[in-house]
Amino acid sequence: MTTQVSRRWRPRSLLQLVLLAFLVVMLPLGVLMYQAGQALSELTRLADVSARQAVEETRRARALSSLAVEMERSARQYAVLEEPGLREIYTQRASEFQALLAQQRLLLPDNPDARALAERIEGLKTLLEAPVPQIQARLDDFVPFAERTEAVRQATNRHIDERIERIRDQAGGVQTRLWVQTTALVSASLLLMLLFTWLIIRPIRQLERRILSLGSSGAPAPAQTLQGPAELVQLDERLDWLSARLDELEAQKRQFLRHMSHELKTPLASVREGTALLSDGVAGELTPRQHEILELIEASGEELQRLIEQLLDYNLLQHHAEVSVSRFDVTTLIKELLAKHRLALDAKGMQLRWRDRPLDWQADRTATGRILDNLLSNAIAYGEDGGRLELRAQQRGDVLRLEVANSGEAIGAEDRERLFDPFYQGRARRKGPLKGSGIGLSVAADCAKAQQGHLELVDDARLAVCFRLTLPWHGLNQQDTNTITTPSPQRRAVGADARNS
Repeated sequence: MTTQVSRRWRPRSLLQLVLLAFLVVMLPLGVLMYQAGQALSELTRLADVSARQAVEETRRARALSSLAVEMERSARQYAVLEEPGLREIYTQRASEFQALLAQQRLLLPDNPDARALAERIEGLKTLLEAPVPQIQARLDDFVPFAERTEAVRQATNRHIDERIERIRDQAGGVQTRLWVQTTALVSASLLLMLLFTWLIIRPIRQLERRILSLGSSGAPAPAQTLQGPAELVQLDERLDWLSARLDELEAQKRQFLRHMSHELKTPLASVREGTALLSDGVAGELTPRQHEILELIEASGEELQRLIEQLLDYNLLQHHAEVSVSRFDVTTLIKELLAKHRLALDAKGMQLRWRDRPLDWQADRTATGRILDNLLSNAIAYGEDGGRLELRAQQRGDVLRLEVANSGEAIGAEDRERLFDPFYQGRARRKGPLKGSGIGLSVAADCAKAQQGHLELVDDARLAVCFRLTLPWHGLNQQDTNTITTPSPQRRAVGADARNS
């Protein structure tokens, strides 16, 4: 119900959202194109009208000048020849001049030359009706008449130039308006693009976070109501189903590991007890060959016991990663682990190098022992026969650094990224009849992380493989009444540094 309500104002599908985004983003651009077309049409119309008017006004001004010249020539010819046809031509040209001048005065209403010509044409129009001597006496009036006609022509040209300037200014204003509109509408389109991009990307980012949370080893992120197209909402619902299915499979896996580990320990204990009884001679004396077979069975039983313990440790860490802090001697812990692996070291012929010096530390002793046990087991299993094994311990303030290094084949770059993944086994193989489970380093890394420490593979100048464990100093819980609060290592003397090399 919530999902349907939240999607009422949104497109119902991703295709509809994309099409809507395209239309809305193109809308300002369409408005811009329409405005530009309107402005261009307006400028084109103004330019066309102005050009027509300029041609007509220029032609009229030139016609006035031509008519003034023809009037003067007809008057002078009539004063000499006194032919009636010349008077008719003069009268016709004067009428044409008067009509054109009336039109020109509409263009130049305030021009004094046009006004003076209008007054003078009335007198010149009836000039040839006077006697010839009077006509000859007034022929000089055509000189200022022609000058004023030329002045009207020049005023017409100036008027045309002013009109062109106004059109140019108007075109500049239209251009400025178009730039402003272009900036505003393109900005609006960009904002709309960002908005719809966010509307499309946001649910995809939410789905990406859901997928990453499902694939991570930690707890998945809480599910949020996805608002978006129907396809993405449906995909989010599929992820909900997948998350529930993964949780169910994880619970089944943990239950299987727990039951399998416990079920395997019971018959394994019987097998080991039977081999111990046979070794003690309860069923009679054994031949050397039989002793050899029993030793092989016992070694295989110990290896199987170790694998089962690793499965139990892994399952326990997946459920509970609580830290039980206590103060212990790191050197004593290392001795116990070396005693456990003494036979394997002797069988490999590996040379052990470490410095036996007391080193008190405060952390989870069981988890720390589990880390070192896995590192020693890996070093023995993957190290070269007759090679070297070194254990180093160094205290720096409130940080303890433990290193387990061995000679042999180096770990390839392709295996380093997934070295601490559960059940991952690299290209290098264990030396011996039994293979590992691939969870030893994962358990060790989880134990280090539970103590706020860090386990990593580092480069060593002398040996091919070197694992470094970094553990901080842990304060004791106030509820622990069996321990006494001790000062932090930072308060101890610097000479208490213990480095096993």
